[in-house]
Amino acid sequence: MGWIVAIIVGGVAGWLASMVMNRDASMGIFWNIVVGIIGALIGNVLAGALFGVEGTIQTFNITGFIIAIVGAIVLLAIVNLVQRGRVR
Repeated sequence: MGWIVAIIVGGVAGWLASMVMNRDASMGIFWNIVVGIIGALIGNVLAGALFGVEGTIQTFNITGFIIAIVGAIVLLAIVNLVQRGRVR
């Protein structure tokens, strides 16, 4: 059951991050899910290292959701840097 929650929360987090980074038109639902899940992993590493906060997307909680969104935004910023040489 945890992986279903991870897919749903990851998809929403990836979609919100793509809207913030103005990449919504270039991404489909599959890539939103991928960005959200990988972003949640990045966010958990950053939040754990910087603030000692642990969040997860396998069981829904607001902390994990916010961490997933921030991580997905960081991931999309890195992708923008690699693709265009600048953050949009």
